[in-house]
Amino acid sequence: MLYLRLSCFLLHVLVVFGTELTFELPDNEKQCFYEDLEKDVKFDIDFQVIAGGNYDVDSFVTDPLNNVLYNEKKKQYDSFSHTTAMKGVYKVCFSNEFSTFTDKTVYLDFRHGDEEPIIQTMTAPVALTQLESSCVSLHEILKVVADSQTWYRLREAHDRTKAEHLLERVTYWSIGETVLLFVIGIGQVMMLRSFFSEKKGSVAAPT
Repeated sequence: MLYLRLSCFLLHVLVVFGTELTFELPDNEKQCFYEDLEKDVKFDIDFQVIAGGNYDVDSFVTDPLNNVLYNEKKKQYDSFSHTTAMKGVYKVCFSNEFSTFTDKTVYLDFRHGDEEPIIQTMTAPVALTQLESSCVSLHEILKVVADSQTWYRLREAHDRTKAEHLLERVTYWSIGETVLLFVIGIGQVMMLRSFFSEKKGSVAAPT
């Protein structure tokens, strides 16, 4: 088993480059990310708003000549894939300029490049050995596990933010109800006292 793991590790060669980050996007602001890419390179973008307001942002992608490749308004999450037609700096921007008082928290996953076969003989019409087949299977399973973990982390962060927001609203509502009950109680006491005062005054007048 140790030999199998070591062999798979040595055969696992990747040329996929990526950036995975979570950042704060203040209200009335725009934030951009830049990547210098070669020609005929495929890149993939996944993003999701995990906190703030209605969980939406504006997003657009431009090429080195500022041609718009992708432009969407008020998206909660989305994916975009593109193969570069020229070498240069590509720009990915997120805008919260339509929001006047709510900050957003955005998750971004930017990947570019192709993944080489973990075993070079996979490109040739040659049958794989049992060890090579096991390595390929493990590699595919690990990719699925990594994607699943990312998805669960996003869901957990999104749900936690919603729960905290709901807790805050319930707390404010409870405080408001408590204050209202005190005001109503004091008002009823004052009203009852005024009834007895008027009664006592009306009795004392004829004497």
